[in-house]
Amino acid sequence: MLERTGNERGVALISVMMLLALLMSLLVGFYALTRIESSTTKSSMNSFRGFYAAEAGLNLRAGLVRIAFQGFGQPTGTSPDPDAAKAPCEPGNLGTGDLACVSYDLQNRTIDTYLEESEFSPSAIVIPRGEIFQNLSASEFEYAVFSRATSPHGVPEALLEMHFLSRLVSLFQFAAFYDKDLEILHNGSMTLAGPMHTNGDLYLGTDGLMSVTGQITTSGDMYRGRKDSNTCLTGPVRVADPDNLIDLPDCSGDRLLYGQGDFDAWQGMIQTGIDPVTVQMPEAIDPAPGQIFWDQADARIVLDLDLGEIQVRDASGGKSVGASNLLSTCGAVGLSGSFFNNREGKTITMLDVDLGSLLDCLQSNNIMGGGKRLDDDTDGGLVVFLSVDGTDSDDINNYGVRVSNGAELASSVSGAPPINGLTIVSDQAMYVQGDYNTVEKKPASLLADSFNLLSNAWNDDTVSEKPLSSNLRNASNTSINAALMAGTDTTGGTDGVAGQDLAGYNGGLESLARLHEDWNGQLLTMRGSFVSLDEPRHVQGAWSVGGSQFRPPTVSLSFDASFRDPTALPPLSPRLVYLRQELFVRQF
Repeated sequence: MLERTGNERGVALISVMMLLALLMSLLVGFYALTRIESSTTKSSMNSFRGFYAAEAGLNLRAGLVRIAFQGFGQPTGTSPDPDAAKAPCEPGNLGTGDLACVSYDLQNRTIDTYLEESEFSPSAIVIPRGEIFQNLSASEFEYAVFSRATSPHGVPEALLEMHFLSRLVSLFQFAAFYDKDLEILHNGSMTLAGPMHTNGDLYLGTDGLMSVTGQITTSGDMYRGRKDSNTCLTGPVRVADPDNLIDLPDCSGDRLLYGQGDFDAWQGMIQTGIDPVTVQMPEAIDPAPGQIFWDQADARIVLDLDLGEIQVRDASGGKSVGASNLLSTCGAVGLSGSFFNNREGKTITMLDVDLGSLLDCLQSNNIMGGGKRLDDDTDGGLVVFLSVDGTDSDDINNYGVRVSNGAELASSVSGAPPINGLTIVSDQAMYVQGDYNTVEKKPASLLADSFNLLSNAWNDDTVSEKPLSSNLRNASNTSINAALMAGTDTTGGTDGVAGQDLAGYNGGLESLARLHEDWNGQLLTMRGSFVSLDEPRHVQGAWSVGGSQFRPPTVSLSFDASFRDPTALPPLSPRLVYLRQELFVRQF
């Protein structure tokens, strides 16, 4: 065996040490690389989390804009100054009101948000063709919302910016607008020359011919057939594309569910499954301070059952003594207890209003206050609020308000100026008796918890409690020109598929107006816009036909095309609001 010399052993030792050093360098490099990758991964994860948290802040803040526009409000205030010494949302640079900084805690991060409104807001536009609600007039507001995400360690992780439009559209520009399922199941032929929207599902059907020349939009599904039973009315349904009427695919026996792909030929004129739009809640017609129609009314006339008197009230809800005394001498209002509602099975305690006499009274006396005249154009014209204040006002009850002598919305007092428009509002059941707004038609609307229509032939004393078989509750031809907003029953008791095939039909669109007579062979003409946002809160009688309640008329139901002109809309028209995103930016 050969022995290694000292030199050889030294060389081997050095080689081993060099190898160990190399291995150590590799280990250190690998560790460093691993640390860098781990740090990078963690940084990327934090960046992603910050980004999504900041994006959530954008959406939350945009939602506050939608809420601010409900009713007739809009965001107000000042934005933080981006050029100030302190950054936006730092103490001392927070802004004010609806545009000021709002912070959220999301995903263990602080999200600071604020708004800027364009100097060009608002602008009056016509919604471009191809979009939802195309060709309708809208007020458009433009905003930029900023959102900054800061980590738990105080490190900024994401800064986002979104530009969006908030559009306000009058509900009365729609032939039909429902915040629930909408059924149009007509026994004869029908033409709807305006757009339709529902925040629920839409059911279409006819035994004759149905033609729709306006855009159809739904936030739910669209069906050919009935909701209360799995059947289909087989008459053709035609929808414009928008230049030509095209037949919808037929159903055969069973109800047919359409998909959006079935509507390619209609060039955007039929759109299903869109985001629901925000509308006023039914509480907007409550007689309470803070509710828009009560606050903005020019006259508030209330039947006070506790005191047994009819009062004029001020915006705070208190009795206006002088105006109440003036009203009592006019002969324009009264209390009736002789109307029997067969649908509810109750005698109605009724605030009766002779509309012609009321306008005479308003002209001759300072009931509206402040010297306000009949031709006042605040909010587009006059707003009159009618109510009944009693023990059951907030519950199911037997109260109502009735408007008669409304064929011409004008005062007969010599020299009285013409009104610009008239909106009548009630939180209770409303009854309109006889022709309405048929002479020198004005922009008009009727808003109520439920809407009842009595023909020109109606007389409480002789027909109210008589059965249909007596031939005494016979209607006569009657016409009404007004936008209607009222609660309607819900087929099956609930919206959506859960309410299908459960019977309990609500009568469809044309039964938004509740009838109480034998209309067989008589013509009911309704021209306006037909809106339902919820079920009635103060009545509960179910729709029924052919029994003791009513027999249907020949119905001529059509959209009032004059409402396409925003200057011809009724006073204080309710509206929807929806947001449209224009630009999304991430600042690095």
